[in-house]
Amino acid sequence: MITILRRLHHIAAAPALLLGVGLSSGSLIGCAAHGDLDALGPGLVDPSSPYVVALGTAQDGGLPQIGCARECCVTAREDPSRARLVTSLLLVDPRDGRRWLFDATPDIARQVERARGLGGPPEDAPGRPALFDGIFITHAHLGHVVGLLQLGREAYGSAPVPLIGTERMARFLGSNGPWSLLFDGGYARPEILQPNETLNLAEDLSVTAIQVPHRDEFTDTVAFLIRGPERSVLYLPDIDKWERWDRRLEDVIAGVDVALVDGTFYGPAELPGRDMSQVPHPFIVETLERIAPLPEAERGKVVFTHLNHSNPATDPTSDAAAAVRAAGSSILDDGDRIGL
Repeated sequence: MITILRRLHHIAAAPALLLGVGLSSGSLIGCAAHGDLDALGPGLVDPSSPYVVALGTAQDGGLPQIGCARECCVTAREDPSRARLVTSLLLVDPRDGRRWLFDATPDIARQVERARGLGGPPEDAPGRPALFDGIFITHAHLGHVVGLLQLGREAYGSAPVPLIGTERMARFLGSNGPWSLLFDGGYARPEILQPNETLNLAEDLSVTAIQVPHRDEFTDTVAFLIRGPERSVLYLPDIDKWERWDRRLEDVIAGVDVALVDGTFYGPAELPGRDMSQVPHPFIVETLERIAPLPEAERGKVVFTHLNHSNPATDPTSDAAAAVRAAGSSILDDGDRIGL
């Protein structure tokens, strides 16, 4: 069982998060105050081993969301510890300083600052070096590709960075402005990773693309399985209902050490006035019900991310968050680190 360590602002709000949230495999997950990743220190993960960091955990609109006057957004504006950036993951290999971004969000500028000092180019590197050794893209919705535009001429003006995705993703980016300007101007280059293909980043570090069903208006959608020297992490921020997948969720969980899965909405009553049966996401309550028969160790692998601003589980003191913990699973927080 892994111990989840929370920093002081989380401890005060939800002491039940301190110990015993059952992520298997004997690693550590640590959480810093938002925007304070460096305060974690080297003790939370093996400093010589690869790890991932949650740079954001909200749905595409973030928390607070634009124009939102609901209590959840008002509270997040008043208390930065309750805010969440849009879902993104950073993979770091401290052995050589390389790092890779998973999804380029509207919050990419703030997330680059959160990732400062966690691998990447030297601070005194000349010119505009690539900020990442590659960017893995799950699909072409707002919260996953808009941040790419910050790499172009109007903003950072990056040295070429590999954009890693499926053939459909590469065609979409290359054929549609303004993303096509990244390729035309030499700020990015496509790297194809088809579903079920694996990209080896090091002898003991790899990423495999896994196709998932999810409103494929522009491109297909994939999850990424990250395998490290000792353990593996699934990054699956968006999917339609589990029943529409050609894989059993239970089998997928059994094959990984940590499963970061779609927790966009908590339940069917979350958005008054909308037909939630038409919302293409599995509700957290549905996922918890499905995995309830599994052993505690398997349920403990499940960690929810990509939370909508309306999701009550974003509040660690809520009944929803308590129900997730009681079920043996957990909610990912901005700043959480998972050793590989």
